Amino acid sequence: MSGRDDSIEVIQRELTAFARRARHKASQLHPGLSLVMYSILDLVNERGGCRAADVAAYFMLDKSTVSRQVSALEKLGLLGREVDPEDHRGQILRPTDQGLALLREAYEMRRQSFAERFTEWTDEDVARLAAYLVRYGAAD
Repeated sequence: MSGRDDSIEVIQRELTAFARRARHKASQLHPGLSLVMYSILDLVNERGGCRAADVAAYFMLDKSTVSRQVSALEKLGLLGREVDPEDHRGQILRPTDQGLALLREAYEMRRQSFAERFTEWTDEDVARLAAYLVRYGAAD
């Protein structure tokens, strides 16, 4: 294999490990909270509320999958629905106060974890990684 192929293999392995750790961290935040559920809650908060169809499109998920995840978030008391003021047939998803508290706690845990991981990194290294992640994400 070429050096590029070796590098891509390492990237794939490391991103897979990162995703596994993220799933584990999500389950530590709240019993029964999956990474998908956490990601949905985070997106809904980031957007200031949105429709389930918007969530499905963003994550490239089937609407029925999003519906099940949203229902589970509602049962946990982390997400609520309100009538869409622009289309009274639709509903807007919004985090509850409990959901917002969980997101704040998760944000602080992540920030602290990243700060600890980057203690030995230079500011330039951190900035370079940030730029590479943005560049990688922009390919979608």
